[in-house]
Amino acid sequence: MAVENTESQMRKGLLELCILGIIQRHNEAYPSDILEQLKEAKLVVLEGTLYPLLTRLKNAGMLSYRWEESVSGPPRKYYTLTIEGVQFYDQLRTTWDELSKAVNDLTIPL
Repeated sequence: MAVENTESQMRKGLLELCILGIIQRHNEAYPSDILEQLKEAKLVVLEGTLYPLLTRLKNAGMLSYRWEESVSGPPRKYYTLTIEGVQFYDQLRTTWDELSKAVNDLTIPL
């Protein structure tokens, strides 16, 4: 059994929480900034993974966006959490805290 498969699934399951957390922390975020922060946290994600997830969250009413002109290229899309997105993030965060505590309680040697 390859541990890489399990590690990958664990990361995928937490990706939504991490993305919402980045946007929440900064009030808004540009996708390349999200990718950079994920990379710095050792959660390397490809653009091809991030953009569909952002679109899905936007379509679900969790995110909104605004366009900003860029002096060095095309306009940029900045994402923010909606009221529903903040509530969803808070629920995910609570669930994560509970899961993290439970896993630590069960796996850290006494």
